[in-house]
Amino acid sequence: MSASRKQLFFQIFLLLITCRHISTKTTGPTPSPAAPISPLPTEVRSVILKGENHTEKVEMLNPVELTLECTWTGNMNKLPNISGYWRKDVDEIENSRLTVQLENEQYNLKRAFRIDSEEKLGNYSCIFGDKAKIDFVLEAPQISEVRDKPIVSYVGDYAVMPCKMDDNKPKPSSWNWYKLNGTDKEKIFVAAERYEIKNEEGKTKLVVHNLTEADSGLYHCEAVYNISKTTSKVELRVITFWEPLKPFIAILVEVMILVAAILLYERSQSKKICTAENGTNADQTNTQMQGENNGSEGSSSMRQRKV
Repeated sequence: MSASRKQLFFQIFLLLITCRHISTKTTGPTPSPAAPISPLPTEVRSVILKGENHTEKVEMLNPVELTLECTWTGNMNKLPNISGYWRKDVDEIENSRLTVQLENEQYNLKRAFRIDSEEKLGNYSCIFGDKAKIDFVLEAPQISEVRDKPIVSYVGDYAVMPCKMDDNKPKPSSWNWYKLNGTDKEKIFVAAERYEIKNEEGKTKLVVHNLTEADSGLYHCEAVYNISKTTSKVELRVITFWEPLKPFIAILVEVMILVAAILLYERSQSKKICTAENGTNADQTNTQMQGENNGSEGSSSMRQRKV
């Protein structure tokens, strides 16, 4: 009995150790559930197409759940159904092709898009049977004011470069300025001593003090919205004070050369006239001398005859 009891106690002891080992064994951290996608405000844009093509510009300020609705009234040959699909820029959107039924003498296409980043902007097109197309151009508000001529200032002076949105466009949340160095953009900070940035809602100004010729070049102003950015360029040309005088100096040099050429020509002509006059006087003198000689010879011959 004592041996059997010892064996029983030993088996119970092993069982307790095994159960404790199994309960304390770790299988790694439990993966956390994926964060739910936060809902976005919804917006709907609808276009009715009566021809073959139409472009609708959609200004985007914030991330949004955008529903695009296309209605095409068709052409003369209205088929009971046609093929329709969606395209982003130049690529057809996957699983967007379907058969569109003719309802109330028109065809309808609708699709929702989650526009939550700058990469989601672009050209979204609904296409009806390769015969009609509506383009929705999704972009941030564009800066329409573009300067064709550069801003000109002088070395050592200062320059003011303005940039603004149209009054009827949404105001950006902030502005940034950049200077182009070849293919790179260098951001301009207010902390720099020579730079000053003045922002007023829908417009901004960059002031550059103590200009040097190295400040010449292209500058970009950037309007920042929650979903994207839009830019415009301003050209600055820094010149020395001698620069405006160069055309006048060139004209003065040309005038001086022309006057010198005229004087040299007149002098050469006067020399020719003097030479011609001297030659004529010499001929006249020779003729007179020959006449006098002939006259003296005739007188002497007459005297000889009389003798």
